[in-house]
Amino acid sequence: MRKVLFSIRPEYAEKIFEGTKVYEYRKAEPKRNFSTMVIYETSPVMKVVGEAEIEFIRVGNPEIIWNITKAGSGIDKEFYDSYFSGKDIAIAFRLCNVRRYDTPRSLQDYGISKAPQSYCYIGEKD
Repeated sequence: MRKVLFSIRPEYAEKIFEGTKVYEYRKAEPKRNFSTMVIYETSPVMKVVGEAEIEFIRVGNPEIIWNITKAGSGIDKEFYDSYFSGKDIAIAFRLCNVRRYDTPRSLQDYGISKAPQSYCYIGEKD
């Protein structure tokens, strides 16, 4: 199954590895199936640092999604509201089996020359 590389700020990536952030949010739902989220830490790290399996995806009204996921959000409500301002849909990826790589990898290891704004598909096709 295909993997998706997500660009994530270092402070949020750390919360994912600590287990205090078990949901990753996005404004757009991926159009292809995937089972694994590969974690690319943005500046100043700028490396692929780990991965997590996607247990399930919740899609819905941002307020409803917040109420369901807030305990594992790793962010505060103000940041969440700002991120989804003006949006009718929120996507929450429930992460499990999180693994930090022993050695961070470069984007070039995945055939990627530039970090995606949100995410990009990598790996095998369905």
